[in-house]
Amino acid sequence: MEAKPSNSPKSFIDQSVAPGDVVLDLSSMANQTIKLGGGLRQDCDSISVMKSGKLRFVKPNKYWVESSQKRYVPCVWDNVLGIVVDSKADLQSKKLLLLMTAFSFTWKSHVEVAFKGLSVTVNFLVDIKGPALAFLPVLAFEGGTRRNIPKFEMGTLLYVRVVKANTGMNPELSCTDATGKAAEYGPLKDGYMFESSTGLARLLLSSPTCPVLEALGKKLSFEIAIGLNGRVWVHADSPSSVILVSNAIMNSESLSEVQQKIMVDKLLQRVQ
Repeated sequence: MEAKPSNSPKSFIDQSVAPGDVVLDLSSMANQTIKLGGGLRQDCDSISVMKSGKLRFVKPNKYWVESSQKRYVPCVWDNVLGIVVDSKADLQSKKLLLLMTAFSFTWKSHVEVAFKGLSVTVNFLVDIKGPALAFLPVLAFEGGTRRNIPKFEMGTLLYVRVVKANTGMNPELSCTDATGKAAEYGPLKDGYMFESSTGLARLLLSSPTCPVLEALGKKLSFEIAIGLNGRVWVHADSPSSVILVSNAIMNSESLSEVQQKIMVDKLLQRVQ
């Protein structure tokens, strides 16, 4: 039997949902624009669930299904940590190179003059723990041009934003915010990166501040970047602080708020 859509979106928020559940009826939400996050799909006027979890909502208009899993499913607007694995010339640059080599030596000098000033554009392939590598254009940086191309070595860790995530296509990333500014996006230098479940990553980014981060922040000074794809980067002045913060975060997923604070206190006592 097909699930019936709810007339009230609030009835499903923070409730457990399963694949096939219809949680929103767009026909009853006239003149409203909504954003769909991971785990939801639109089928005509109905929004249905694609994976088990809890339906979440954040103002003004974003819905998603929160679940804990190892594999990340890219979703537009997600902030993620990616690792550069390769760089490739775009299609336009490849056509230009083929055209250059197609001419004989007699005409090669004339072709070089005609295309003088054009440069080969190199785009980056980035691993974001998804089903396919993501695509980071060289123009997706603040002030990025075809002549001002950032240089990243293989293995460089980047804090990026997902801007396109269509089924059957490589996700597209950007190192700028919605206004075109770099903001906090870009390469993460030094520090230590470890992986977690996507559920823990969302918990760390929740508001109010996650108890384990709140307890650590009262005693230690450190930097942290959290990706919704289940990657966490930590940087501190001393290696012992980096190890302590990383261990505390990894051990916190199955603990209650009180247990998280007790665990942090015990770890701090060991290093004092």
